[in-house]
Amino acid sequence: MAESREWTYQGRQGDLAARTWSGTGEPVRVVLIAHGYGEHVGRYERLADRLVADGAVVYAVDHVGHGRSDGERVLIGDFEDVVDDFRTLHETARREHPGLPVVLLGHSMGGLIAARYAQRYGNTLAALVLSSPVVGRWDAVGQLLAFDEIPDVPLDITTLSRDPAVGEKYAADPLVWHGPFKRATLQALERSIDAVGQGPALPEGLPVMWIHGEADALVPIDGSRAGVEHLRGPRFVERTYPEARHELFNELNADAVTNDVTRFIREAAG
Repeated sequence: MAESREWTYQGRQGDLAARTWSGTGEPVRVVLIAHGYGEHVGRYERLADRLVADGAVVYAVDHVGHGRSDGERVLIGDFEDVVDDFRTLHETARREHPGLPVVLLGHSMGGLIAARYAQRYGNTLAALVLSSPVVGRWDAVGQLLAFDEIPDVPLDITTLSRDPAVGEKYAADPLVWHGPFKRATLQALERSIDAVGQGPALPEGLPVMWIHGEADALVPIDGSRAGVEHLRGPRFVERTYPEARHELFNELNADAVTNDVTRFIREAAG
C-alpha cells in the first residue's frame, strides 16, 4: 500500500487539505487527481495505490468547500478560482519532483476542472484523463436552477456503482456532502461548462483519454460526448463500459478500468 502524507496550503478562500501518495522507490511520473462534487480525496485511496504501484507519485486536494478544506460546504462561486488553486498543487508537485512528466486525472466535476485546467495549462501536462466528466451538456444544472428553491433531495446512491457497498459507504461518509446543491455553485457550473465549450481545443500533442460508464444516470454519457469531441485532439483514446455507472474506479469492473487507465498513462507519459 502507498504511503500517504496530508498537508495544507493557502487557496484563494482559505486553507486547502491536500494529500500525497508515494511508494518506496523513485517515481517516474506525477499524477494529479481532481475529485468530484461533494466528495473528497480520501475516496481515491485505492486508485492512488494502483497508480503508485505503477510508478507514480500522486497528488490531490479537497476543493474549496469540500472534505477537510476551508469554505462554506460545496459553495463554489467561480471555477476559475478552483483552477487557480489546483495550479498551486501542480506547482508544488513539480517543485518536489522536478523533471517528471505530469498527468492530470479528473472525475465528474473534477473532469470539468481538469478540462478547464488543460485549456489554460495544457502545455505543462504530459497527458489528461477525463472520467465521467461534466463537460458538454449536463441537463441537471438547468433543471435544478429552474426551481425557486433548490430541492433538498439526497443523491441516489445507486447511481454511483453496481456495488451496493459503494453507495452505503458514501451515504455514511461524514466528509461527503449530503445536502442540496447551492444555487451559486450551480450557476458557476453552468458558466464553467460554457467556458470549456467555448474555449480552445487542447494542444494537439496532448494525449487525452475519456472513460465513461454507458449506464451512467448521474452524468449521462451522451451529454459529455459533445464536450469531449470539442476538446480532443489526434492523440485520443475512448473507453466506454457497458452497464457501468458513474464511479468507474468504484465499479464492479474497477480493476479493468484502472488497468486501462494505467496503461494509457504509462504509454502517454512514460
